[in-house]
Amino acid sequence: MNNEILSVGIDIGTSTTQVIFSKISMENTAGFFSVPHISIVDKEVIYKSDIYITPLINSYLIDGDKVRDIVEGEFRKAGFTPADTQTGAVIITGESARKENSAVVLKKLSSFAGEFVVSTAGPDLESVIAGKGSGAQSYSEDNACVAVNLDIGGGTTNIVVFDCGKVVGKGCLDIGGRLLKLDKSYTVSYVSPTARKISDKLSLGLEEGRTTNEQALASLCAEMVNLTEQALGIYEKSPLAESVVTKGSTPLEIKKPIRAVCFSGGVADCIYHSDREPLAYGDIGVHLGKAFRQGRLYSDFHLIKAKETIRATVVGAGTYTTSISGSTIAYSEHILPIKNAPVLRLEHSEQQKLFEGDVDFLKQKLAWFMEQSDTRRIVLSFEGERNPSYLATRRCANCIGTALDAMLDAGEPMLIITECDIAKALGQAIKLEFGEKRDIICVDSISVEDGDFVDLGKPLMDGLVIPVVVKTLIFG
Repeated sequence: MNNEILSVGIDIGTSTTQVIFSKISMENTAGFFSVPHISIVDKEVIYKSDIYITPLINSYLIDGDKVRDIVEGEFRKAGFTPADTQTGAVIITGESARKENSAVVLKKLSSFAGEFVVSTAGPDLESVIAGKGSGAQSYSEDNACVAVNLDIGGGTTNIVVFDCGKVVGKGCLDIGGRLLKLDKSYTVSYVSPTARKISDKLSLGLEEGRTTNEQALASLCAEMVNLTEQALGIYEKSPLAESVVTKGSTPLEIKKPIRAVCFSGGVADCIYHSDREPLAYGDIGVHLGKAFRQGRLYSDFHLIKAKETIRATVVGAGTYTTSISGSTIAYSEHILPIKNAPVLRLEHSEQQKLFEGDVDFLKQKLAWFMEQSDTRRIVLSFEGERNPSYLATRRCANCIGTALDAMLDAGEPMLIITECDIAKALGQAIKLEFGEKRDIICVDSISVEDGDFVDLGKPLMDGLVIPVVVKTLIFG
């Protein structure tokens, strides 16, 4: 049994906007007499768009209509319609994610780009999918080592740390190639807050309307590289390094020695290829690439040649955002797809209270989450137990069903995600008592965290599995 779905990735970055289409293939990898185990077995990029300069109305507003025109045109060129896509991601990245109307642009695009395309933004998610799109994750997994990917764009540097392919650290810095803009005569037209801080520290005199020189640009970029190396533990971290951490990103922690480094993003092309004209792009991108090439991140670690550089995020968004649930699941098909359902994740100690039947605890937790998140829809998530007894499963099901039924508005479904393979038994036990009152979706083999949002797609593989996209919605 084999099934294929079409995925679209749309990346609206600080500097560029891109679209890719990918084919994701799934098959049952279990033995003939075993419980089905559906796996994603292949991901193939089948169309890459041109790279467009991200259209802006002014310094603060993305031109949503022009972005939509770009995406619509690329659908036509690729020979697809929105109805053809089953999954994917629209992701506004870097400084563009901070533009005043980023949420509005995402909403426009997500309604256009297919039934199950995800609207998502945020430095942590961008870090991870860029690291997957560049090939850093697969290198870390194949070589059983700690590898770092630095996705250096126009406005930010997204950092992810992989250990044997697993994400063990992520973060983002306000460092990028378009933090200073200038023309061929070295007259400065834009100075970002980060560039201004560095300029003040080094007395470079960078001001809009004034001219600068090669030496000042080299000093500016060398300090940006130094701040990046501080974030990765090569040097002791300074107050200035703390000040350039992107708002909303996770604090970056390096717990094990780094063996390999990969560079992706638009600036990466200037790292790998040092023959670019110094002001080719009207910014400091070429200078920043040269500074990274002269730094310790380039010289002191094994260098992974990125499979994708400027396209790493869009390739990652189109091919790596989709997961597949386990095949032992329970669901009410008629309510699918479900989009943007917020996750309440229970810690291991808290989930024990479910198996003990502590309904009051769960009601209090649900009430707190609803108040904090201003939501009436919840995905309840916990690790689960391997091979729980029948009585423990019934106690857990009764606890979850009683609490959710009491707290949810009429008509809201019960949505449960576990990591352990217990969804079918748990979901059926909940249905026995609450199936007449509530629609239920209970899936497993998916890992989510507090603050994530989840999309649940229509069943695939003759109803055996549900496609799941886990994302983080952050508008800085």
